[in-house]
Amino acid sequence: MDITDFWNAVLKQEPEKLRTFFKDTAYVNWHCTNEHFTVEEYIRANCEYPGEWDGTIERTEEIGNLLITAVKVFTTDKELSFHVVSFMEIEDDKIIAMNEYWGDDGKAPQWRLEKNIGTVISDKS
Repeated sequence: MDITDFWNAVLKQEPEKLRTFFKDTAYVNWHCTNEHFTVEEYIRANCEYPGEWDGTIERTEEIGNLLITAVKVFTTDKELSFHVVSFMEIEDDKIIAMNEYWGDDGKAPQWRLEKNIGTVISDKS
């Protein structure tokens, strides 16, 4: 499976292209919001999400039939930004299960800033 093609279809919200990456019986879990989707529900949730999107694949790992990605996803106007970690189980070059963890990007909380701990990972927004 070409992970760059997959993420391009996600970001461009292309339902027909997205379907080609999944087995019909696949499912998707969004753990941060406690949601379980069929492929069609996932495609609808993704493709009907408001806004225009872009993103950058920051890391990929492959362990057996498990493909793991870390992706920065943001609106094209840069108003919103998220990081998502996806664990995709692959069979016959198709996703059979995907577990995702989405987090909002933002500054460290004030209480940690006041402790003067940690440093900035990247100055890129």
